[in-house]
Amino acid sequence: MVSSNANALGIIFPNSYDSLVPELVSERLMASIPFASRYRMIDFLLSSMVNSGITNISMILRQNYRSLMDHLGSGREWDLTRKNGGLNIIPPFSEKSIKVYRGRVEALANILPLLRNSKEKYVVMADAHIAANVPFDDVIAAHKQSGADITVVYYKADLHERTESLRKLNGDYYYTLQIDENQRINEVHINAQDIGIQNHSMNIYVVNREFLITQIEDANVRGKIYFERDVLLPNLDKYYVNAYEFTGYVAFLDSLKSYFDENMALLKIENSDALFDGNPIYTKVRDDNPTRYTPTARVKNVMAADGCVIEGTVENCVLFRGVKVAKGAVVKNCILMQDTIIAENTTAEYLITDKNVTITAHQEIRGTASYPMYIAKRKIV
Repeated sequence: MVSSNANALGIIFPNSYDSLVPELVSERLMASIPFASRYRMIDFLLSSMVNSGITNISMILRQNYRSLMDHLGSGREWDLTRKNGGLNIIPPFSEKSIKVYRGRVEALANILPLLRNSKEKYVVMADAHIAANVPFDDVIAAHKQSGADITVVYYKADLHERTESLRKLNGDYYYTLQIDENQRINEVHINAQDIGIQNHSMNIYVVNREFLITQIEDANVRGKIYFERDVLLPNLDKYYVNAYEFTGYVAFLDSLKSYFDENMALLKIENSDALFDGNPIYTKVRDDNPTRYTPTARVKNVMAADGCVIEGTVENCVLFRGVKVAKGAVVKNCILMQDTIIAENTTAEYLITDKNVTITAHQEIRGTASYPMYIAKRKIV
């Protein structure tokens, strides 16, 4: 891991997009959703920060955070068990001033004492609904060089079909940016209806710490809630807001369907190579045996974590740790989370199983590519 100090405080908001994937967050939050066979969503941002030399990282929690705390532990896997800095997990009501927040302004207002007492010059803020290998050291360097008050990380993509459904929901869920030739942001559009390649914000910001404190103090006393809508958008003419284009691989979760699609996309070697290229992604270690394939196993295009036992036919699937597929079972186009059991002579297609699900023998369960079936945690079918 990189040991140099980036002179930045990392702040992650693990709950911000929970409402978009209600099926997956009934017992967890967005940050702890399993992803890419052996990881959680939080692993990508947390590893990216550590790899960039950010070793003082706070997570402001809102609800359903037991699974995340279990996953992170003391932060040892990310080299964040430190006397100074390290991993700081802030649940609601841990102090008198820390309440359940609605938006990023309220969340930051809760931790103003922490911001004031920190020594770092910069603050890097991010949500946990994106899996990407972000070079935060490059982003901070670009922020310094530009002299901007705020730097926003964005990527170019055509998400019109996916964001069409989000427009029907009540909330600010995605932001597109209008950027001039000098990489300065002129406009921020909330839930825009534009078609084609757009500049989509990754909800990652680099801000001078003292500047951020001033903005949050002012916004909070005025009853403001959201950083993008209430702080960033009204002050584009007043402040220098710079844009940094991220050109790497981005997996963006905004629905159960997108969760299925983003996992399945990683079965293409060019996508998995792009996501995991460069700096390593760290996760909680579970000591287990390598995946075992018996003589009756028939496997094609599968991403499998350790501890799996495959005796049946598995094609185009993402398997998490400890999955068991019995002899005679046929599993295609499925995402099977940790310790799922598929019993003998069962057929499953376009299925997402949560952890510790058991599909009993001689069952036939089929979803579709446009509407994958989901089975909740610990269910027996």
